[in-house]
Amino acid sequence: MSVTANELPQDAASLRELVLRQQCDIEKRDDELRILREYIRLLKHQRFGRKSERLSDDQLWIFDEAEAAAGAPEAEEADDETVTVPAHTRRKRGRKPLPAWIPRVEVLHDLPESEKSCKADGTALERIGEETCEQLEFIPATLRVLRHVRPKYACPTCRTGIHTAPVPPQPIPKSVASPTLLAHVAVSKYADGLPLYRQEQMFTRLGIDLPRASLASWMVKVGELVQPLVNLLRDDLLASGFVQCDETRFQVLKEPGKLATSQSYLWAQRSAAPEGPIVLFDYDPTRSAEVPKRLLEGFEGFLQTDGYEGYGSVGRQPGITHVGCWAHCRRKFDEALKGHGGSQKKRSAKESKARQGLAFIQKLYQIERQIGDGPPEQRHRIRQERSRPVMEAMRRWLDEALGKVPPQSLTGKALGYADSQWPKLVRMLDDGRLPLDTNAVENAIRPFVVGRKGWLFADTVHGAEASANLYSLIETAKANGLEPFAYLQLVFNELPKATELADLEALLPRHLDRARLQDPRQIPTAR
Repeated sequence: MSVTANELPQDAASLRELVLRQQCDIEKRDDELRILREYIRLLKHQRFGRKSERLSDDQLWIFDEAEAAAGAPEAEEADDETVTVPAHTRRKRGRKPLPAWIPRVEVLHDLPESEKSCKADGTALERIGEETCEQLEFIPATLRVLRHVRPKYACPTCRTGIHTAPVPPQPIPKSVASPTLLAHVAVSKYADGLPLYRQEQMFTRLGIDLPRASLASWMVKVGELVQPLVNLLRDDLLASGFVQCDETRFQVLKEPGKLATSQSYLWAQRSAAPEGPIVLFDYDPTRSAEVPKRLLEGFEGFLQTDGYEGYGSVGRQPGITHVGCWAHCRRKFDEALKGHGGSQKKRSAKESKARQGLAFIQKLYQIERQIGDGPPEQRHRIRQERSRPVMEAMRRWLDEALGKVPPQSLTGKALGYADSQWPKLVRMLDDGRLPLDTNAVENAIRPFVVGRKGWLFADTVHGAEASANLYSLIETAKANGLEPFAYLQLVFNELPKATELADLEALLPRHLDRARLQDPRQIPTAR
């Protein structure tokens, strides 16, 4: 607040009080300006800078500084620690050979007859061998019509009744779409992120008129068709004892009671059972805490999520242990470090705190990389021996650092996030099956996010629910090492014929007999 010369107080005490108030206002504005500059630098880095959050291993010297700041006795003995590194396997360089299952067509490049004799004495040349090289030829996609013929039979004597074979069960009755075509359209959209209007254009180039409205109608119908499989997958997921959850925005245009521009959400859940992972997606118009309550009704075990409070009510239910995500904690410190920029000659206290926090977390990830994919009992033992001291040192450092940084700054928010999430973050010490982060479920969401950039929105609620079902089957198939097109082709062929529960269970990715796929392009089983 500015004061004119005529408004200045005449006595010294009042003048001193006015000066102090002005100084406080200036310091407050300076703090706000520094925080705003942090956010500007962070936004610039997010727009133009490097996206990686990982510190390089040669930056782990910062961990010594962080341990020293926390008063950890381990800092003095850090140089004497020995680590067993697994044997290194060098990958062979060069072009990979083309797969043997691809048919070969020989193209002969021979000498003309006039050059098959020796120029010196005219003796006929003998073939002593050959040189070969291979090229991969692309044959454009082709379509063919399956003409189903059902002969009619009748008795020539009595001439009563006509006998024909029954119509084979189809995924969409009375439709021109075969199971292979439906699988192709679904995989192109949900696995490859190819919008239906682009697929319409591709079919047009092949000489086939398939309007996007028809393609959309097919996807809604097959999404409803696979609902029994999704229900069985949900039963298995709830019985798995460990589920990761996350959510992302999903715009639906024709949603009752909401504007077309409003946001809805796609909720993802992933289990990591030894028999095979399960990935499920569910559409809901809100981000309310009631949604995960409904989706996880009846679940008991470990629930791992980010810091969104909507999962808090589920995590506090009896029988559920709420586990935090170290990747989200690391992201907060990484954002704080990027918000400081790299132009300062002297490292600020907030920047030092952000680096120290990152160093603690980087040390935990380094230990996890060295542990590898060992048995849960071994992972639990090594975490108790090596990860627990790191977490205890970080907790002491966190208690000391919390009061030294403004809570509104990026570093203050990172410290506050780590402090509020700490009871959940240390849960990974309780069980060797628990990962450090929710990256697995975030990676499962990534194909949806990439596809959303192309098709932008769903038209109706039915379309959104069908999309969630198809994403669930495709991502679960991929997580279990199945090629999505081959799997959906089999499902669309066999699901209309299923009459018993055993028929449905046999089509689940984790129970599937892979010989039924009859596809040589199998990808390795994912862990």
